[in-house]
Amino acid sequence: MNLRKQFKKASVSSDMLDKQKRYETLVQALHGDIYRYAYWLVKDKAVAEDIVQETFLRAWKSLDSLKDEKAAKSWLITILRRENARRFERKQFDLVDIDDVSISDDQLTHEVEIEHRELRKIMASLTEEYREPLMLQIMFGYSGDEIAAQLNLNKNTVMTRLFRARSQIKEALEKSNDNRERKNG
Repeated sequence: MNLRKQFKKASVSSDMLDKQKRYETLVQALHGDIYRYAYWLVKDKAVAEDIVQETFLRAWKSLDSLKDEKAAKSWLITILRRENARRFERKQFDLVDIDDVSISDDQLTHEVEIEHRELRKIMASLTEEYREPLMLQIMFGYSGDEIAAQLNLNKNTVMTRLFRARSQIKEALEKSNDNRERKNG
């Protein structure tokens, strides 16, 4: 019986050492790439370091689920993207009605101020299905893939909505300029 306990203890510590070696190899091989991707994604050194740390912590916890070592990089990138998304889930943004916001800049001419006001009004008048992806792209700098992931949509759907949103804005601005020219001319 004593021999059985010793064998079990040796087996558990051997498994733990194997896992630790796999993990250390994974970190040494991919840490630089994962950090560069995180920095590219968030454009902030401290936030990128935090996300990478959380990514590797989650990787350690679920290392047994990684069956193919060749897929390790994409596996880690997926974990990293989910960690980045979790940052926004935790963060509660104060929402402000876009019509109530006015940005003042003394250097802007009166005409530019009018154009900005018109543009905000046109953007606010877009339906939510077009306004939301456009705002994610303009305000947060998200790519089509990131917007698709954020909104649970197909990338092609996102790209179509972005195109249509820009087209609607362009048409509305052209119509507004035509009306202004008629009044002035």
